[in-house]
Amino acid sequence: MEETLLERCGRIGTSTWSDALDDLGIDGVVRGIQQRTGQGRFAAFAVTARGATGPFGTYTIGDFAVAQMLGAVDGGEVLMVDMGGAEVSTFGGMAALAATTRRLAAVVIDGGCRDIEDIRSTGLWLASRAVTPTSGKRRVRLHSIGDPAIVGGITVHSGDAVIGDATGIVVVPRAAIHDALSRAEALHALDGKIETAIKDGKTLDEAVKLTGYV
Repeated sequence: MEETLLERCGRIGTSTWSDALDDLGIDGVVRGIQQRTGQGRFAAFAVTARGATGPFGTYTIGDFAVAQMLGAVDGGEVLMVDMGGAEVSTFGGMAALAATTRRLAAVVIDGGCRDIEDIRSTGLWLASRAVTPTSGKRRVRLHSIGDPAIVGGITVHSGDAVIGDATGIVVVPRAAIHDALSRAEALHALDGKIETAIKDGKTLDEAVKLTGYV
């Protein structure tokens, strides 16, 4: 049942999702984080991770704990990482390779990543606030997994639905997913009617009035 739900979510672009969330009064559009690698659109349930950062030498290599983060994520889920926007890499090529072997849907980091060429070669869908060669080793400490995290200004809980594509990333609270999906599907259908009308020769103004959009 959840797989079908996510399949339906994945048919709808993030622009339409944003409109649906607006209609429901939900702030769910992730801000300031860009897709760096990967193709297409994903829809997945979130697993959250939070970390702390500091100058080189603040933490030990063992505190970095990327393997622990990856171990908490099942196939088909999206790892949402809160690093407070720090321009320090939390994710590189080796981590991306490991993520693809675990079949993660995506990785979204409010912080930095590096080894973009290596990550791109794995096909992993990844977005981050920054790209930097600066290593997280001795600069990053994993604080928690599964607690609420702030990613792109949005509070994310494990189990929330996340949809990402080339336009952006949206977070849909788990409790609101059915209402939000219903509204998003209605808007998506309306967009399809407008598109058909334009292809049939109607002007944009005529199309939106014909379909009752305004």
